[in-house]
Amino acid sequence: MAMAQKWIGWLVTGLMAALLILSAVPDVLQIPDALSVFEHLGYPPYLLVFLGTAKMLGVTAVLVPGLPRLKEWAFAGLTFDLTGALYSHLSVGDPPSRWMPVVIGLALMAGSYVAFRLRPGSADTARDRRTDSERAAARGPRFGLNA
Repeated sequence: MAMAQKWIGWLVTGLMAALLILSAVPDVLQIPDALSVFEHLGYPPYLLVFLGTAKMLGVTAVLVPGLPRLKEWAFAGLTFDLTGALYSHLSVGDPPSRWMPVVIGLALMAGSYVAFRLRPGSADTARDRRTDSERAAARGPRFGLNA
């Protein structure tokens, strides 16, 4: 991976992380503005802390080195969160000024995910790409119940 591509990937990931953390902190702290948004969308207030905490944990998983499988799940969860937020805003007829930050978050999420997948050692690049017959030949003959 070229050095510029690596830096761009980390820049996009950093922006995505900052945006999501800045949106999660008011949720976890139950700031009145966050509660009013949830009320406006028709969600119960107790869901606010849960979603904010899950978002913070997802961002942490994306930023921590290693753990490619956990990162995959974190990206999926964060994508569900942002997609649900966009759907909710559109469903109640909010103007673009209310849902555009979610679209920006989704774009940054997509860029961060692509950068993660292109990084050496990500889940796909770490996977054994040999065919079944190549793996079987490397193992040698099998005996007993597992043959």
